[in-house]
Amino acid sequence: MSCHYAIAVDIGGTFTDITLADRRSGRLWQVKTPTTPADQSEAFVNGVRRVLTEAGVAAAEIEGVFHGTTVATNAILERKGATLGLLTTEGCRYVLHIGRHDVARNANSYFWIRPARLVPPRRIHEVSERMGPDGSVERALDEDGCRRALRVLKQQGIESLAICLLHAYANPVHEHRVRELAEEELPGIPCSLSSEVLPVFREYERTTATVLNAYVVPQVAGYHQRLETRLQQLGISAPLRIMKSNGGMYGAHAAATQPLHTALSGPAAAAVGSILVGQAANLPSVISIDVGGTSADICLSQHGKPAITSAGEISGLPLNVPMVDVHSIGAGGGSIARVTDNNSLRVGPESAGAEPGPACYGRGGKEATVTDANLVLGRSPASLGGEMPLDIGLAEQAIMDRVAKPLGLSLHEAAEGVVELVNNNMAAAIRSVSVERGYDPRKFALVAGGGAGPLHAGRLAVLLNIPLVIVPSSAGLLSTLGLLATDLKSDFVQTVIRRSGCYDLPKLNTTLAELERKANAWFRSEGVAASDAMFVRTASLRYINQAYEITVTLPEMGAGSVRRSSPLTEADLASLQQSFHQEHEQLYAWSSSTLPVELVNLGVSAYGRLAKLNLSAHTGSSSAALASRSTRMVYFGRSEGMMKTPIYAFATLVPGQTITGPAVIEQRFATVLVLPGHTASMDRYGNILMKVQP
Repeated sequence: MSCHYAIAVDIGGTFTDITLADRRSGRLWQVKTPTTPADQSEAFVNGVRRVLTEAGVAAAEIEGVFHGTTVATNAILERKGATLGLLTTEGCRYVLHIGRHDVARNANSYFWIRPARLVPPRRIHEVSERMGPDGSVERALDEDGCRRALRVLKQQGIESLAICLLHAYANPVHEHRVRELAEEELPGIPCSLSSEVLPVFREYERTTATVLNAYVVPQVAGYHQRLETRLQQLGISAPLRIMKSNGGMYGAHAAATQPLHTALSGPAAAAVGSILVGQAANLPSVISIDVGGTSADICLSQHGKPAITSAGEISGLPLNVPMVDVHSIGAGGGSIARVTDNNSLRVGPESAGAEPGPACYGRGGKEATVTDANLVLGRSPASLGGEMPLDIGLAEQAIMDRVAKPLGLSLHEAAEGVVELVNNNMAAAIRSVSVERGYDPRKFALVAGGGAGPLHAGRLAVLLNIPLVIVPSSAGLLSTLGLLATDLKSDFVQTVIRRSGCYDLPKLNTTLAELERKANAWFRSEGVAASDAMFVRTASLRYINQAYEITVTLPEMGAGSVRRSSPLTEADLASLQQSFHQEHEQLYAWSSSTLPVELVNLGVSAYGRLAKLNLSAHTGSSSAALASRSTRMVYFGRSEGMMKTPIYAFATLVPGQTITGPAVIEQRFATVLVLPGHTASMDRYGNILMKVQP
């Protein structure tokens, strides 16, 4: 039997998106199904079963299952994780509660409440031991004291254990021994070690990451186990891969023990999908915006690579693991519009969610939302995905009652105000990842995804002077395309802290060799062939006395999981410093060739190539006349007012066909708005390329 099908499943707060792909031909079958919050595996399996039936593909023909999950993220945000215990070095009990010296931006608010820590002091126990920052043992581990602490934690009924000892990133031997003792005293209780979760310096961030990982391990492990069981019951024996926040994949078993790397991973898939679409149009540098029901996720990608950061945050806690640098704001189709006490209009970040949802859903919602505004303006179709009818009367009533009457505006002026305000909010977010970081958005294409993204992309491009918008052929399920376009990836990092002039080249090469050894072991665990394995070596640097680092790629890149990369040379280090100066200038508009440069961390990113989706050529009607199936009145602002606008069915368009705005193009799960004066054409893959009139 020929097995060349793959399934991608992305679970959102409202809908679960499923794409079945024939990797050879590029043909796609796509469905949406309601998310089941109580057990996301139900929606997953329901959607998989449905898409297999629609495609007529047998479960045994599936060779890969790729999944973007929010289980870890939701557990942290909703504070529904495990009952935790923490073992730490004597004297470090309150590291989590002291935190950093900086003050939260809204701490001066009378109503601000400091985020609760995930483990209270009564379940934090100290262990007598001490490791030096150079990895030397300054005080031996008190094993008897450790056993006593573990027995107390057992009495306290913990479900998961975090182990974070001082300077364990430099030498993990004590943490390994504590785990061995925990396996004896607390059989069946999962252990998370800081030296495995985040082996870098900064005790607060490392402790937080370890605690977060331990907090979600039981829930994520149980979810993956249920999911694999249900897939096997369907007859799918293909490996299950999980999306990581760094834009790569890893196996379900690794994800069950290191689930922290799945937190905030959902937006990463959309960023990867936008790169795939951009490269198909020979545009490797893009800004992606994925607009769903609750949020807009924005990412800048250059030369086919998304921006990566290690300075994330979740629920007010630092998340310093490598992740795609996605900026999210509360701006989506369900964002609520309301008039404030000082008579000004505000849109978001509150969302109507799926229940009751926007007023037009007819489920009892009374609040005016962006979806209601677009429906009132004639920009959205009368049904969602061709399956769920939308009630324009309820939308008009909500806009009139909540916005128009309080502000003394007409119905259409109020709806236009709602849309224009959310557009400006999204434009400001795009500027924050481009202009504020030294990038000119005019040199990028804007890739619009999500159910609402293509409706707003044209106006966003005008506000930002972006000349070209790309709307993927599967815009409403952009994240699933990203799941099918990524590779296996794991990041290995080690703190070294060396100042220029004292880098100690032999020591650095020894560290890199050890990181590559770990990467090779990971390749073997994931079954990656030598021909499909690749290393990318990185270094994090900073000027002396700075408190933040910039990560740059080392000059030489090795490939292959058998041989090691070439050792670093003095010339490589000089080139590395030059790259750091250039990147610092790009980000902060200054650099210095006289200040000493500290090398803080060395890293190795390991990539295991996976079979990729080949985008298929789009076929549609051969007659442009057939494509425009109807017209409707659409509001385009005070100057243009209501305009009779042709409505095009996406499935009937043909590559090369050009449409001049105003126009509306209706995909199955998204709607493209072509503003007056803009032109839209379809490329060979069915992606809409929209040229923007300034």
